[in-house]
This record gives sequence, structure tokens and C-alpha cells, in this order.
Amino acid sequence: MFTGIIEEIGTIEKVSPISGGISLTIRAKKIIEDIAVNDSVCIDGVCLTVTNSDKSSFWVDAVGATLEKSTFNKVKADTSVNLERSVRLSDRLGGHLVQGHVNGIGIISEIKKLGENYLVKIVIPEELERYLIKEGSIAINGISLTIAELNKSEISISVIPHTWQNTNLKDKKVNEKVNVEIDILAKYVEKLLAKRNDNSDKNITEGWLKELGYQ
Repeated sequence: MFTGIIEEIGTIEKVSPISGGISLTIRAKKIIEDIAVNDSVCIDGVCLTVTNSDKSSFWVDAVGATLEKSTFNKVKADTSVNLERSVRLSDRLGGHLVQGHVNGIGIISEIKKLGENYLVKIVIPEELERYLIKEGSIAINGISLTIAELNKSEISISVIPHTWQNTNLKDKKVNEKVNVEIDILAKYVEKLLAKRNDNSDKNITEGWLKELGYQ
């Protein structure tokens, strides 16, 4: 589990083919000081497991659904990536709960500087539109962000200078693809409502919540 607060920007040094996927060598400075084999790292919004490390780099493998659902299916060497280590139970939750399970790929439709901030518009896959709400949370390339405006499946986010400078958003251009993870709470709400729709009375009542285990 992650928070969407990026710790540093790393660089993909090498992309190597492996059986069923690719191996990534990622250069880092800050998080490399506290990384071990089997640790989970969120890389541009994708949760991957460290398979090896040295004083300047670490290795992860990406296979199967990870390649199908994320921008890693076209990843290249020398690409900058957002890095975050998994959260400790004692840590502050500065962003929102991020699983590192990418739900789809978005496309940047506009980038505009507004004073000190930046306005970024992203077209989200249509099948994810039902999870989007104004002022709701969303993870873009692993960054915890708030939806400022919503126009069907296009979201607008306002990015403060600190986030802009300390993530790879500053390297992105219009029409580039980004990894999207919707708020995990939206998934649970959908599941609860789907179960409720099996019943004739669709109002959320105290009795219904108790049936689901809430006391």
C-alpha cells in the first residue's frame, strides 16, 4: 500500500526482455538507501517487487496484466519514473490510499500554466468514468491528486509547484500516456451497491448495513 506522495524521481537505465515480460533496471538516490529484495516499490503508479539492488540501482520485473494495463508496455530506457516505497503502518497518510494496481491508461489532453500552478487535463478510459467525482482522489503515475473539474471522462487537476518539480509530470507533454488508478473506496462502494441491487428495496438503510456486517 502507498500514499501517492512521491519520494523521488528515478530513471530507467535498462529494459531487458524476460520470459513473459520485461526486467527494469532503475537508478535512484534516495530510496536506494533503504531497499531490500522482496520490497514493494510503486513505480509510476505500478506496484512491483524488488528482485535485486546495489548502491545505485534496483531491479524489478513487469509481466502479464501489468504490461497490458500500464504504460510499461511501451517503456524505454532513460525515462524518468516516480518512486515511492510502501507505507509503514506508523507513517502519516499524506495523500490517499494507493494500491499500485493500475486500472487503465489516460492521455494528457492539455497542460497550461496558471500563475504558479499548472492545470493538467487527462482523458480517462470511458469504463472508469463512473468512478470519477469532482474533488475526489485519483492517482496519476502514482501521484495522489484531486479532481478539480470533471467533464465526462476528462478530468482537470491543479498541480502545485512542489508537486510539479518533484514528480515526472514536468516531463510530460500533451498526448502522452499516464497510468491511472481510481480511488479504492469507489470500488468498494460499487460492490456494495451491486449487492444491494439484488434486493427490491434499494434504499441504504440501517438494517441493510447491518446485514453487510456494519455495526
